[in-house]
Amino acid sequence: MFRRTYLALTAAALMAGPAFADNHGKDIVDIAAGNESFSTLVAAVQAADLVDTLKGEGPFTVFAPTDDAFAALPAGTVEDLLKPENKDKLTAVLTYHVVPGKVMSGDLSDGMTATTVQGTDVTIGTTDGVTVDGAKVVQADIEASNGVIHVIDSVILPK
Repeated sequence: MFRRTYLALTAAALMAGPAFADNHGKDIVDIAAGNESFSTLVAAVQAADLVDTLKGEGPFTVFAPTDDAFAALPAGTVEDLLKPENKDKLTAVLTYHVVPGKVMSGDLSDGMTATTVQGTDVTIGTTDGVTVDGAKVVQADIEASNGVIHVIDSVILPK
């Protein structure tokens, strides 16, 4: 009896391990805030007052630019967007990186479009890796409790 219980507990622990190894239970904002590669994104989300929205039920798909992606913008762009008088412009840029619903990489096809929360479409490419409006997805399918994050290598801007 002891051996059977031990085997059952061991099997349960092995199966539960991967669930706790990822971001199980964390929302999109918590995952971004816990990763130093997203400090600019987190600051921008705070400046645009989008924290509560992105901590909401969702689900959301976020194409998350890294700090290096923000640094590649022309000098002064990020600082300008973070000014209180540019909150609407910042909100438009950030919501252009968010699609309603949970879209995993396996759901994507070349040439498909998705309407962003900002209101315009992004175009997905799947030739030579996955791209979103030309930004390369460098890490896909980071699952959150309220959606999914796909890390991109550049900031995409609404037309």
